Amino acid sequence: MMNVLFICSKNRWRSPTAEEVFKSDPRLDVRSRGVRRSARRTVTSSDIKWADLVMVMEPKHKQRLLADYPGEMRYTETHVLDIPDEYLYMDPELIEILTATVRPLLRHGGDA
Repeated sequence: MMNVLFICSKNRWRSPTAEEVFKSDPRLDVRSRGVRRSARRTVTSSDIKWADLVMVMEPKHKQRLLADYPGEMRYTETHVLDIPDEYLYMDPELIEILTATVRPLLRHGGDA
């Protein structure tokens, strides 16, 4: 089982969509969090320690994690998905983008 943490700004649209899309994959345990204090669920040090793989929506999210959690991030594989904040929760286009960008990053081969 691989622990995958999806990160966006407020944990309202993009990262919860990613969590919903990939939670049914039996090879994955997934969570979603936000980097802002106003996030629905704000990322913590324990979230990063839990994660085998962190996927952030934008470069600024990775920069924020590196600034706030330098020790934890040093040992955590992180990928920037380059998905702008233009989508609502479960937007079909967002789901398509997430599927196309996340699947190749999963180390466990096969479809997610």
